[in-house]
Amino acid sequence: MYYIKQILFISTMLIAVAFASCTPTPKDVVPATEDLVIYPDCKDVVIPCNIAPLNFMLRGEYDAVNVSFGDELQIENRGRKVVFDQEEWQKLTDKTREEKVIDVSVTARSSKDGRWYSFPEFTWTISPDSIDQYITYRLIEPGYEVWDKVDIEERCIEDFTTRILANGKQLGNRCMNCHTHGGDKGQYSFFHLRGQGGGTILNRDGHLRKVTLRNKEMSGGAVYGDFHPSGRFAVYSTNVIIPSFHSEGIRRFEVFDTSSDLCIADFDSSQMCLSPLVTNTASTLETFPCFSADGNWVYFCSAPNPCGDTIPSAYQLKEYVKDIRYSLCRISFDSENATFGNEIQTVYDAETNGGSANLPKCSPDGRWTLISLSDNGTFPIWHSETRLCLIDSVGRIYKTEQNGTYHSWSHNSKWVAFASKRADGQYGRVYFAHLTDADGVPAFSKPVTLPQADPETDDMNLRSFNIPDLSTVSTPFDTEIISRLVDHTTAEVFR
Repeated sequence: MYYIKQILFISTMLIAVAFASCTPTPKDVVPATEDLVIYPDCKDVVIPCNIAPLNFMLRGEYDAVNVSFGDELQIENRGRKVVFDQEEWQKLTDKTREEKVIDVSVTARSSKDGRWYSFPEFTWTISPDSIDQYITYRLIEPGYEVWDKVDIEERCIEDFTTRILANGKQLGNRCMNCHTHGGDKGQYSFFHLRGQGGGTILNRDGHLRKVTLRNKEMSGGAVYGDFHPSGRFAVYSTNVIIPSFHSEGIRRFEVFDTSSDLCIADFDSSQMCLSPLVTNTASTLETFPCFSADGNWVYFCSAPNPCGDTIPSAYQLKEYVKDIRYSLCRISFDSENATFGNEIQTVYDAETNGGSANLPKCSPDGRWTLISLSDNGTFPIWHSETRLCLIDSVGRIYKTEQNGTYHSWSHNSKWVAFASKRADGQYGRVYFAHLTDADGVPAFSKPVTLPQADPETDDMNLRSFNIPDLSTVSTPFDTEIISRLVDHTTAEVFR
């Protein structure tokens, strides 16, 4: 036994020596003359107290890094990546009721000259405002041509756990889109599965249905939508969409609406409810509807048809695309009788204020409506000029500097998740930003990218993160359940 203990002791010491040799200690450190470039860019950011470890890596030629996080933690790594132990991270981001600021100091060894360089400190501000635990998104080729590589995935924001909710290849290479949550916890959700045997996959508190959201009065099937707070209804636009590819420039892809209306799906009665004010009217194009937080209003985007009462062709729309601008409108909704109101109000007038409003989302606390504002059109993800724009309950407009779209609110209305191609102009990534409104003026913090276990993941991933949607509960299905539902269930037809 004595010799065994001696062997174990010597082995432990050898491992410790080997480990120490793998983590060089800074010496003869000099100030860096170049800026510190890291990915994700998490310098001077606000992060939620319950976010996964904010692993990052240095851009440039470095072969060792030493990082100090105030007096609480120090990480030494061979290579240029800074990766946290989950337990150490939780101690660092200890959930408190007050904001916590951590000074981050980075020292790195150059692989070119072998010298150690120190960089100016930056800060992490840990907010006591938590973010929703889960986020779903679509993983898709950025050119939208390859459908068998489309997946809908769920990620736990508090760690790096992921689940495939719907696998495109397993589901017959069908187009899948618009996975959207609703309810006070996100307990409702739906997404559209196109093609033979498809339909809208509806989840209400774990009860799954496959439904066809169309009747003979509608010009097309349901596309973009949002749940009523009760979960009984969802509002949809019915879009006849024409895609088009640009021949030059970074705005490679465009989508045109040739005909679109609004409708309400009543999931209890399996009926579609239409409005004479916004339905079967070719002179206007309506899209991207959503409910207000109290469910009493339907917000939507509307633009005049450049061809008047005639449904335009793709060629005609290409000529007019620079002149097509959507305003943000709203119409009241009576949930007791499942009926629209008789007056349309304009919330954001594109002709007066400029730009084109898209993708409205109302905050759960009822204070804000967030839109994506681009120069023109209705497909802002490829528009590099697109900015998030806040509108308060009395119509005051606050344009931000944040490039983003396909946004969603956290359930405490403190965080926004959105997609953006800001990193390279090609691939969409998920970002989070914290909302503050000191002195009544709203402002978003510098966005931070969805953390990854390996900070190099985004560099290696060749698919875009599309339509990120937050939820406080995990989605109660996976691709196996969806496969059985699609293969063995006939879609319910709505009247």
